[in-house]
Amino acid sequence: MAVRLKDIARDLGVSVVTVSKVLRGNSDIGEETRKRVLKRMKELNYQPNMLARGLASGKTYTVGLVVPDLVHPFFAEFAKSLSGVLRKSHRAVILASSEEDPEIERQEIRTLLRRGIDVLLIASCQPNLRNFYELGDERTPYLLFDRNFPHLAAHFVGSNDLMVGEMATNHLIGIGRKRIGHIAGRNTSPSYDRLRGFRDAMAEHRLPVPEDYVVVCDHMEERGDKTGYEAMQKLLALKERPDAVFCYNDMTAIGAIAATTAAGLRVPEDIAIIGCGNMPYNDYLKVPLSSIDHGTAELGRIAGELALELTSHPEQPPKNILVPPTLVVRASTLPR
Repeated sequence: MAVRLKDIARDLGVSVVTVSKVLRGNSDIGEETRKRVLKRMKELNYQPNMLARGLASGKTYTVGLVVPDLVHPFFAEFAKSLSGVLRKSHRAVILASSEEDPEIERQEIRTLLRRGIDVLLIASCQPNLRNFYELGDERTPYLLFDRNFPHLAAHFVGSNDLMVGEMATNHLIGIGRKRIGHIAGRNTSPSYDRLRGFRDAMAEHRLPVPEDYVVVCDHMEERGDKTGYEAMQKLLALKERPDAVFCYNDMTAIGAIAATTAAGLRVPEDIAIIGCGNMPYNDYLKVPLSSIDHGTAELGRIAGELALELTSHPEQPPKNILVPPTLVVRASTLPR
């Protein structure tokens, strides 16, 4: 016979409401009571009937997640951290990819909304977004992550990308580089803010930024290494090439390093290169890559906790949460 909540409550001498709150991950339950309930659930191998809970509560206990690229390390790590938070409250993640195509994104969002998800999380590839509710559902709360639309009154969790650009550029200036280029993304808030941070740092140190020292590119997520290679070739072809390059992300930087070494130049002796993302394998590259770590796992954790809040209190005022970045120095930017 299946174990019921009332069985666990009777065994522990607590109310069914208390056991139910522990199961839902509510914060108004004492830690000792929570541990006792979870211990008894484990002992009895209690398996919640999510369908029954959904029918009773009007919720599906699912969260929709739309990302531009399923295999990109940033979005994979974010999804892993997010799932870890939601799993504790017995919620599942339904994952979809927009392939950096606005129309595919709209289709995926409609599909998730028709499934009755409790919350929608999205890193949108829309060039200009006014309201997600125009896609047909005004009840489902949503949360933007990584890519923001400042004019939209919405919850947002992301990196402080202005600080990312400043930190990367100041590091390159700090190791003595003066002709610094930037391989930039296009039409997303991280690309705008990282470029602005780059320009602000250069201006603060009174260093010029020639127009052709900034190469703006598409497909920075799914084809970053190829894009970085081609963009770096443009910088290398300049009459006075840069002596350092700040790349939009790590994949772009890997492509830039490949183009530099293919041209017979050395990294970092001839050109120092820094990326963003701090991918796990940066230490193991032929030239270990310096990077700005924007706290991907922390972003996923915060987004998961906010998503749980929105399932219970969807009408709360929009929150804008920025995670500060950190600099990770490796061989690609060692001083000469």
